[in-house]
Amino acid sequence: MIPRLYLLAALFMLMLPLYGAFANVVDRSVAIVNEDTITLSEVNELGKSFFKKITDETPADRLSETLQQARLTVIDKLIDKKLLVQEAKKIGIQVSDQDVENALQRVLANNKTTMEEFRKELSAMGMSEKQYRDELREQVLSSKLINHEVRTKVVISEETILDYYDTHFTTKVGGSGYYIHQIGCTWGTANQSGTTPTQAEAKEKAKKAHKLAVAGDDFKELAKKYSDLPSAAEGGDLGNFQQDEMAPYMRDAVSKLKPGEISPIVETEDGYHFFQLVSSQEGKIIAHEPYESVKEQIREKLSQQAMELRFKDLLKSIREKAYIKIL
Repeated sequence: MIPRLYLLAALFMLMLPLYGAFANVVDRSVAIVNEDTITLSEVNELGKSFFKKITDETPADRLSETLQQARLTVIDKLIDKKLLVQEAKKIGIQVSDQDVENALQRVLANNKTTMEEFRKELSAMGMSEKQYRDELREQVLSSKLINHEVRTKVVISEETILDYYDTHFTTKVGGSGYYIHQIGCTWGTANQSGTTPTQAEAKEKAKKAHKLAVAGDDFKELAKKYSDLPSAAEGGDLGNFQQDEMAPYMRDAVSKLKPGEISPIVETEDGYHFFQLVSSQEGKIIAHEPYESVKEQIREKLSQQAMELRFKDLLKSIREKAYIKIL
């Protein structure tokens, strides 16, 4: 989620040393964001690992230009951070000491460390606990703003979810095709699990799966569990066939079926097979997954997409009203 992404990224950045390879650089302002400034030390702190990677991987003749572009990228991220904090304060969003404490406890839990160990780490980094909590307060403030202005204003309707489902989880089968699912239990050769069943074992497994299918169990789930064929991974889904494209034993098995019916078990030279006719000549909408099983997955995906767009719009709107100058 956007809030979690910005919060966690910032929290873990706070774990980086404040003073390292750039400690000997005299600090100065590099950008103005309304009434705030961004300093060179902030840029070097946030971009430390980024700059190191560029330095290690960029040819010497391009290093200066590439690092300059990287610094501008980091400055841009810091501008966004400043703007979010300013906007949150402007609309009256507040962060209590308990909010900060809760966020700190999540950091400790995520890093599997104690407060005592964490304080030692802060000391080694040259950072006081008060400095850390102040930085953390700003991150929580930004997160609350994003929740207030983005997450709470994104609503995904049932109709939108259904539209997505129809587009991505169903297939329209029409004309003269036969849409078929298959379960096959083979013998004499190694199957998907690496074992080599006997003919009797293959027959018994096919009979068991067939009985469950006829009783109404989900055919695709049965295929994943019982079928030895490559199509098992797709729930036995073979797709659409014309009559003249099917092997004789398949055509004989499915041509007399009505959509939804299960064929008898057919014996071939190396296995036992049966089929489910999903759709015949009249055509049908085929659902690859039941709607209820993917509904929340779709809602989550669409919510994420909508929040990303709204977040970009929020930042754009804030930027348009702000005074920003890179020095």
